[in-house]
Amino acid sequence: MSTLFLIIKPLLLKPYSFFRGILRKFYTLKIKITVGKYGNNLTVNYPCHIGNNVFLGDNVNFNGIDISSGGNVIIGNNFHSGKNIQIIVEYHNYEGEKIPYDETYINKNVIIEDNVWLGNNVIILGGVTISEGAIIQAGSVVSMNIPKYAVAGGNPAKPFMYRDKNHYEELKEKKLFL
Repeated sequence: MSTLFLIIKPLLLKPYSFFRGILRKFYTLKIKITVGKYGNNLTVNYPCHIGNNVFLGDNVNFNGIDISSGGNVIIGNNFHSGKNIQIIVEYHNYEGEKIPYDETYINKNVIIEDNVWLGNNVIILGGVTISEGAIIQAGSVVSMNIPKYAVAGGNPAKPFMYRDKNHYEELKEKKLFL
């Protein structure tokens, strides 16, 4: 078999997955270059816009996220996101010297603890903490802190149920992470 055929063979058998793999590597490398710090097993499946104000733990998975510059964003281990996530940490100063706002900005940090999962189209506003094990329902706007193990949704996002703590802790102890 020729060397050229061995190179082209994956394209002929599974062209979509081959190109998705190349794009995943490109997107991941781009984020590794731009973030402030990242851990092991970073996976970026779709285009993302992230600055050097972002600090990532291990096993972080992005499927399309836009994080504004300004305040710091700390994302813990085993984070998974849906598509079209926005984290807004820089705001116009509406109490400044001009109306409706002046040229200065207000920066607020966001902390996302370990084992958090965000559904599609979630917006997170600055100044909040999403605690360990929380799940944020698709389409939610997080404008206040979310407690540990909460499943939250809506606008503003509020807990409407909680994960089974014992089951969660058992899986965590066994290190059964996706």
